[in-house]
Amino acid sequence: MKEDILHLKNIRLFSSMNDQELRKIGTKIKVRAFRKNQTILQEEDTNEYMYTILSGRVKVVQTTEDGRETIIAMHTAGDFFGEMSLIDGKTMPATVLALEDTITAIISKTEFTFLLSTQEKVLENLLVILCSRLRESWNKIQLLNFNNASNRVKMLFALLSGEYGEKNNEGITLNIKLTHQHIANMVGISRETVTRVIDKWQKDKEITVLKNRHILLHPDFLGRETQLSLRR
Repeated sequence: MKEDILHLKNIRLFSSMNDQELRKIGTKIKVRAFRKNQTILQEEDTNEYMYTILSGRVKVVQTTEDGRETIIAMHTAGDFFGEMSLIDGKTMPATVLALEDTITAIISKTEFTFLLSTQEKVLENLLVILCSRLRESWNKIQLLNFNNASNRVKMLFALLSGEYGEKNNEGITLNIKLTHQHIANMVGISRETVTRVIDKWQKDKEITVLKNRHILLHPDFLGRETQLSLRR
């Protein structure tokens, strides 16, 4: 039980709750493990649960008619997904896949509804998070309006820096594993184009791709113009 509470404290939805409140939630969750590449939620499935990630990573994808995969979002430990279906009763608009071995805590629709009706803090946190996701969606639409591949990738890094960025003396480190294919699927360009863009930035010492696939953005890489775009 203590271990469950420690995990719940790292989940933004429950972050403002005290230990007594978390203990009550801990008795209602079920823990489930998923293997790398295993489907967690299938597109158009009726979802009866909300999933919170205790460890691991997942990607949320949509597949086009010609079979191309577009990554809508990536989630890591502390994130949650599936709540929209519980709120509006509609099917999942995308498929969720495990990027690596992942452990999730699952909350049923009944318990989720009970939490929202009895725990004001949870409801407040949920509203803030949903507003944040809406703003991220607006920025992603702006990203796709760029015709230039370099601008698309730079805008993506700017978005990721807000959620996964860690400032240090050398710049900002994006603490999320990204392959060139992941980046390509997120910005709607080819993997080969992403490779050319990344290679050029590394050669110009604007970024450094670290051994763990995290990316270090050197000072001034994003630039004032990109920062202003995100604030609009």
